[in-house]
Amino acid sequence: MHSFGYRANALLTFSVTLLALICAMASFSDNLNSPSPSAHVQVLNINWFQKSTQGNDEASLTLNISANLQSLFTWNTKQVFVFLAAEYETPKNSLNQVSLWDGIIPSKEHAKFWIHTTNKYRFTDQGINLRGKEYNLTLHWHVMPKTGKMFADKIVMTGFHLPEEYR
Repeated sequence: MHSFGYRANALLTFSVTLLALICAMASFSDNLNSPSPSAHVQVLNINWFQKSTQGNDEASLTLNISANLQSLFTWNTKQVFVFLAAEYETPKNSLNQVSLWDGIIPSKEHAKFWIHTTNKYRFTDQGINLRGKEYNLTLHWHVMPKTGKMFADKIVMTGFHLPEEYR
């Protein structure tokens, strides 16, 4: 006859295998979802644009951020991390990214939002490259599932520029 330990081991092995199979199926089911998020950002005002005491360009913006990220949520979504970044080119770097705002969306009910805010983080360049600079505002998101791999995507909004002179 089989001992209690042998039977417990067989039951545990079967349970873990079944759990792994269910997690793999859940992760695969996320691939069947084709999200269609939307976002719009307005720069209402450039509050100030100056050269900081360290000699770097720095700006403060007033923003309206509206987005509908509800299609990112499935039954397997735990939360979505979202952030707005200013992206621009300089002679030294082909891509500079500065995070201006971020947030965590815990549920589908909170995934459709409109925020009137100033940039949460400093819009600073390492140097004096921002005067008259054209930049893109990009809304990035990272979907964190309950099981399976994370995925990320973004929406790029073009056509923004900073003034030629400090204010």
